Amino acid sequence: MTPGGRVRLHRRRRRRHLRVAPVPYDPCYPNTGGTVSADADCLFCKIAGGQIPADVVRESEHTLAFRDISPQAPTHVLVIPREHHRDVASLAAAAPGTLAELVREAAAVAAGEGIEAYRLVFNTGSEAGQSVFHVHGHVLGGRAMTWPPG
Repeated sequence: MTPGGRVRLHRRRRRRHLRVAPVPYDPCYPNTGGTVSADADCLFCKIAGGQIPADVVRESEHTLAFRDISPQAPTHVLVIPREHHRDVASLAAAAPGTLAELVREAAAVAAGEGIEAYRLVFNTGSEAGQSVFHVHGHVLGGRAMTWPPG
């Protein structure tokens, strides 16, 4: 009984046995057939798939550029591949052409925003500031950038 006099019921929970994957956990998997994986854990996959709205600046067949919700400069746009890759090194190893397109799209974003000088940043790992583990480049501009950046 609980202090209030009610009887507490204990329900047996049925446990599921999970199989451990032989590779590190990754919330989204690389897509096949041109569709983006829509795993509930990957924010950028949802944005690329149109499930979460974003202020889209540019898009191509393989990339999407949208404004950061917490801008660190007058121009702060994220450029992502539509296909999921955990970080820039993974993208470079698996799809170097997509990485090149990502950089071209970042330059096009800067030109479209009317900025000649900009910074393109890829954070890799949580200690470097990566908070969403879907590769994304930050296009920062519209103000003087200091060095070192941290």
